[in-house]
Amino acid sequence: MSGSFPDPFGGRHKGTGGGFPGPGLWDALDQLREGFEQRFSNVGGGGRMARGDVRAAVLALLAEQPMHGYQIIHEIEERSGGSWKPSPGSVYPTLQMLADEGLITATESGGKKTYTITEAGQAEVDASEGKPAPWASSGSGSQDSRTGALPKAGMKLAQAAAAVGRSGSSDQVRQAVEVLDEARRRLYSILAED
Repeated sequence: MSGSFPDPFGGRHKGTGGGFPGPGLWDALDQLREGFEQRFSNVGGGGRMARGDVRAAVLALLAEQPMHGYQIIHEIEERSGGSWKPSPGSVYPTLQMLADEGLITATESGGKKTYTITEAGQAEVDASEGKPAPWASSGSGSQDSRTGALPKAGMKLAQAAAAVGRSGSSDQVRQAVEVLDEARRRLYSILAED
């Protein structure tokens, strides 16, 4: 059993000896990152929004200017601070539905469809005036919440630690472990504050 250590995720990984974590630890950190992504991807970040939210977001953006589908996806992601990126599988059917309802029109140029809001679409946008923008309710306004910045920061930390583990020298790995230990202590001290 020398050279192995228990995996907090249920398995066992071989160590590299010399007291430094082996590649299994970095695999575990990758699993942790993936777990964060799965757990928080549907809560305030990158996850599914209700069909009406996609519809409202598309109409709101097209009320500002004509756009093609990719621009709409990118603009929603940008305005939500990265917390909501609708999939093409939700945006393009919504665009087709809105066109069928006469709320937008599509013109094709250079192989891309550009969508423009109609008077009927603008009337629907005007009727929802005063309501928060759909991307504002997707979690972007709560970047300090449990479903915003903290999980994303944890994912980024796990990615950085995994990168050091895969590519760093023994000394760099030791330094990274010290940094992570200090970060853990400081996080617990935040909870201990009054």
